[in-house]
Amino acid sequence: MAVQQNTEELIDVPISNMTNEPSNGRVTLHACLAVTGSSLALFCSVGFLNAFGVFQEYYKAHLLQNMSESDISWIGSVSIFLVYGLSPLAGILVDRIGPTTLLITGSLGELLAIFMTSLCTHYYQFFLAQAILLGVSMSFLLLPPMSVVTRHLPHHRGLALGIVIGGSSIGGVVWPVMLERLLNHTNLGFGWTMRIIGFTMIPLLAIACATVLEPASAFAAQTQPQQQTLASDPSSSETEHEADRQEKAKPKIADISILKNPAFTTLCLGLAISFLGLYIPFFYVSPYASARGINPELSFYLISIMNGASLFGRVVPGHLADRYGHFNTCIVALISSAAIGFCWTAATSFAGLVVWALVYGFSSGAIVSLQGACASRIATHRTQGTAMGLVMGASAITALVGNPVGGTLVGKYGYLANSMFTGATLVVGTVLIVVARLRLDRKVWVAV
Repeated sequence: MAVQQNTEELIDVPISNMTNEPSNGRVTLHACLAVTGSSLALFCSVGFLNAFGVFQEYYKAHLLQNMSESDISWIGSVSIFLVYGLSPLAGILVDRIGPTTLLITGSLGELLAIFMTSLCTHYYQFFLAQAILLGVSMSFLLLPPMSVVTRHLPHHRGLALGIVIGGSSIGGVVWPVMLERLLNHTNLGFGWTMRIIGFTMIPLLAIACATVLEPASAFAAQTQPQQQTLASDPSSSETEHEADRQEKAKPKIADISILKNPAFTTLCLGLAISFLGLYIPFFYVSPYASARGINPELSFYLISIMNGASLFGRVVPGHLADRYGHFNTCIVALISSAAIGFCWTAATSFAGLVVWALVYGFSSGAIVSLQGACASRIATHRTQGTAMGLVMGASAITALVGNPVGGTLVGKYGYLANSMFTGATLVVGTVLIVVARLRLDRKVWVAV
């Protein structure tokens, strides 16, 4: 019984307290490959979702002229909701069966969805292919890479996750421009544009499936004390067999014990409220610019500018968070984003909006990057995927509701109401995450 107890204690310590990082803290080739493959997976999944604004405009002008803007927007909203809403399931599965099966399934599903979308002509077909199938498939490409990276680099998770999620920012810059050029400046048409997108993704997703692997030494250091105990105890062999039989007899489907942790549940609630308003500027900064009389061809690039700035916001603060604390850095990013959100409508010229888009994209990118690192900070080694999945799942519902709320506020009260709503939700989220941070450590000047 002592052997089983010692083993579970070693496995269930919070990852922030672990000292036995794979390869004794060194950054290995396998870790670098996992980070690269994970970044490619998010480039092809979340990064591609960031291009839906191009589809929205094209569908309304050409393929779905009889549908309202709201009806078309549900295609993108539902796909985003499914990507994040199914994250808890993906997190549980990656903790139980590993990332490879999920990545292959997600890759094949995404490619099928894209090629089927190239054949669509009716609204229900677009909804089934681009909203349902694409959203479900991409959910298996989001969580597994992030979970694996935290296991490879538990002491550098902020920087590693920043680089990984930065892949989605690069995708948010590349895919919209690529789609816009292929759809509006060539004679290829919609069908072949989507097929080219699919063919482009094939080698990228193949690399992701081949490189995003669990670290071989992830549990090696943890079993060494157990082996030493077995060697010194003559009756350890019998005890081990008995422990193994008891462990196999436990049909535990998922370990969601982290939900009993008050700091974790408070973190989930704080991020969920923050995400109510976090993405509203990404959806409405371009219409706001047009409403201010700025050329639509210029206002379109504000989205790419925000996504480009979020790349640096996801990498640089992630690196700083490994030194100064993931919760501490996330709180600073939340406060900054709230202040910038309140100042949104103070920018009335294109130059002013470019500056605003840069700083908001940077600060909001840090929040997106550090949410997983904060969850990982609380989770145990074997519940990394589950913890990050639960955090993202909590944010999915509010992210789905937030953008329609933003549209309602614009219609009734104008863009100033959107600005106030964005800032207010981020302020409330900040307060809750401060509470979660203090539950972990009440000392202010320590890295948490």
